[in-house]
Amino acid sequence: MELTLDNVKKTFGEKVALDVDTYVIHDGEIVGLVGNNGAGKTTMFRVILDLIKPDEGVARIGGVATAHSEEWKAVTGAYVDSGFLIDYLTPEEYFDFVAKVNGVSKEDLDARLLKFEHFMNGEVVGNNTLIRNLSAGNKQKVGIIGAMLHNPQLLLLDEPFNFLDPSSQHAMKYLLESYNRETGATIIVSSHNLTHTFDICTRVTLLEHGKIIKDCDKDYPNLTEEIEAYFIHNS
Repeated sequence: MELTLDNVKKTFGEKVALDVDTYVIHDGEIVGLVGNNGAGKTTMFRVILDLIKPDEGVARIGGVATAHSEEWKAVTGAYVDSGFLIDYLTPEEYFDFVAKVNGVSKEDLDARLLKFEHFMNGEVVGNNTLIRNLSAGNKQKVGIIGAMLHNPQLLLLDEPFNFLDPSSQHAMKYLLESYNRETGATIIVSSHNLTHTFDICTRVTLLEHGKIIKDCDKDYPNLTEEIEAYFIHNS
């Protein structure tokens, strides 16, 4: 699923949060958005998902302007933060809710949850625990799984490796790579973890003060070194 941003600008008071002329993510890519805090990564996600309105410009998913249509929602999955969760439900209840909203049958839901068993590691379902009482890492897992349950063709995850232990981070990488390989879905990951980003992404986009200052395929010569040098210089 192709994603485009055309002349998108968003400011908060005097601060420019996002200023992107033209940005195209092609069908089937795994893109890593990187940048320091305040670079504009989360703002970009929120504009794409029509959670905030840009001051100028338009975001399109599959050619559909997200601010002017609901069609894109059926093919899009996203997890930005715990605000996406309904924390007075158990994970099972939350997954049932997400499935019903997206027209996924109980039979299909059960089959799809089996694919996440290793990722859940026996800590998410079957414990009769409300989401609000889960650890931060397990809340993260619930949100990510919920975003993927309806097999979206576009998946957006903001800092998906946050709060996860090393084993779960490894499982997360495998999950995203296999999902992309099996479905051809476009995946966009915002992350401070450069190692994981370079491991799974086919393309890396560097943001600074809302602007894209580097955008390269993974095989660009010395990309890893250049990105790491940027963060060392701007730490």
